[in-house]
Amino acid sequence: MNTTWRKELSVVMENNMDLCEYVCTLSEEEMDIVFDCGFGVEEGLAFTAWTDDYIYFPLCYDGSEWVGSVPRNPKVISTRHQGGG
Repeated sequence: MNTTWRKELSVVMENNMDLCEYVCTLSEEEMDIVFDCGFGVEEGLAFTAWTDDYIYFPLCYDGSEWVGSVPRNPKVISTRHQGGG
Protein backbone atom coordinates (compact mmCIF):
# COMPACT_ATOMS: atom_id res chain seq x y z
CA MET A 1 0.00 0.00 0.00
CA ASN A 2 1.47 3.37 -0.99
CA THR A 3 1.43 6.29 1.43
CA THR A 4 3.47 9.26 2.67
CA TRP A 5 4.61 10.19 6.15
CA ARG A 6 2.45 13.33 5.93
CA LYS A 7 -0.65 11.19 5.35
CA GLU A 8 0.24 8.68 8.09
CA LEU A 9 1.13 11.43 10.58
CA SER A 10 -2.16 13.22 9.89
CA VAL A 11 -4.16 10.09 10.74
CA VAL A 12 -2.38 9.55 14.06
CA MET A 13 -2.59 13.24 14.98
CA GLU A 14 -6.33 13.18 14.30
CA ASN A 15 -6.72 10.04 16.44
CA ASN A 16 -4.83 11.82 19.24
CA MET A 17 -7.05 14.92 18.77
CA ASP A 18 -3.75 16.77 18.38
CA LEU A 19 -4.61 19.77 16.21
CA CYS A 20 -1.34 21.66 16.85
CA GLU A 21 1.23 22.58 14.24
CA TYR A 22 4.15 20.15 14.20
CA VAL A 23 7.90 20.46 13.79
CA CYS A 24 9.58 17.61 11.91
CA THR A 25 13.10 16.47 11.13
CA LEU A 26 12.00 15.83 7.53
CA SER A 27 11.63 18.62 4.98
CA GLU A 28 8.25 19.40 3.43
CA GLU A 29 9.35 17.54 0.28
CA GLU A 30 10.51 14.49 2.27
CA MET A 31 7.16 14.33 4.08
CA ASP A 32 5.50 13.80 0.68
CA ILE A 33 7.77 11.03 -0.65
CA VAL A 34 5.54 8.08 -1.60
CA PHE A 35 6.58 4.69 -0.23
CA ASP A 36 5.12 1.21 0.20
CA CYS A 37 4.23 0.79 3.88
CA GLY A 38 3.30 -2.88 3.46
CA PHE A 39 5.32 -5.90 4.51
CA GLY A 40 8.77 -6.42 3.06
CA VAL A 41 11.49 -3.80 3.25
CA GLU A 42 11.37 -0.53 5.19
CA GLU A 43 11.09 2.31 2.66
CA GLY A 44 10.00 5.34 4.71
CA LEU A 45 12.64 7.79 5.88
CA ALA A 46 13.49 8.00 9.58
CA PHE A 47 11.96 11.03 11.33
CA THR A 48 10.85 12.59 14.57
CA ALA A 49 8.00 15.08 14.73
CA TRP A 50 6.58 16.89 17.71
CA THR A 51 3.79 19.22 18.74
CA ASP A 52 3.09 20.89 22.06
CA ASP A 53 1.40 17.67 23.22
CA TYR A 54 2.92 14.63 21.41
CA ILE A 55 6.09 13.18 19.92
CA TYR A 56 5.71 11.14 16.70
CA PHE A 57 8.10 8.61 15.16
CA PRO A 58 8.15 5.74 12.64
CA LEU A 59 7.42 2.17 13.72
CA CYS A 60 7.86 -1.05 11.79
CA TYR A 61 7.23 -4.76 12.04
CA ASP A 62 8.33 -7.14 9.29
CA GLY A 63 8.78 -4.16 6.98
CA SER A 64 5.28 -2.80 7.56
CA GLU A 65 5.54 0.86 8.61
CA TRP A 66 3.33 3.29 10.50
CA VAL A 67 3.51 6.24 12.90
CA GLY A 68 3.69 5.82 16.67
CA SER A 69 3.26 8.50 19.30
CA VAL A 70 3.71 9.23 22.98
CA PRO A 71 2.62 12.22 25.05
CA ARG A 72 5.28 14.91 25.18
CA ASN A 73 4.60 15.61 28.86
CA PRO A 74 3.77 13.10 31.60
CA LYS A 75 0.11 12.10 31.74
CA VAL A 76 -1.76 9.53 33.75
CA ILE A 77 -2.28 7.25 30.77
CA SER A 78 -0.50 4.04 29.83
CA THR A 79 1.52 3.74 26.64
CA ARG A 80 0.34 0.82 24.52
CA HIS A 81 2.80 -1.65 23.02
CA GLN A 82 4.62 -0.18 20.03
CA GLY A 83 6.08 -1.82 16.94
CA GLY A 84 4.84 -5.38 16.85
CA GLY A 85 1.94 -7.57 16.07
